[in-house]
Amino acid sequence: MAGQNTAASPLFLREPELRRGLELLYFGNSHLTRTIDQGLADQGLGRAHHRALYFIARQPDLTVSQLLGLLAITKQSLGRVLNELIERELVEMRPGERDRRQRLLRLSETGRRLETELFDALRERLSAAYASAGQAAVGGFWAVLEGLIPAEDRKRIGMLGGE
Repeated sequence: MAGQNTAASPLFLREPELRRGLELLYFGNSHLTRTIDQGLADQGLGRAHHRALYFIARQPDLTVSQLLGLLAITKQSLGRVLNELIERELVEMRPGERDRRQRLLRLSETGRRLETELFDALRERLSAAYASAGQAAVGGFWAVLEGLIPAEDRKRIGMLGGE
């Protein structure tokens, strides 16, 4: 942050340092997601819709059950979100080729354009923060975030196509 010492104290596991980290995580995420709130609101959509669009974009032909696992929300909540996205022709759903009971999700052309527009706004903010922090800090940030994810979930997240 401008004007503040961003170096962690050698006593980084003490409560004040942990609280500072939690506050920075909370406020950083809050400001990042607010970047796209107006664009979503203009479409009559919310953050849950964006999360679904994002993960479907990252892995076309994602199954509904895989998306449910990634989002960690109830079937009812996901059903509501997916129904709205399908009705607005942002997401297409089709049966699986080998297992017809599977429901495969993919973005429509309109959905891809919207997701790209939203991602571009997020990329701008995140790129600026990354550039300001530097490569080593970004690697450390990723390591901390990965450490927050249970080991059994890391493989599923890694399969999203990260470079």
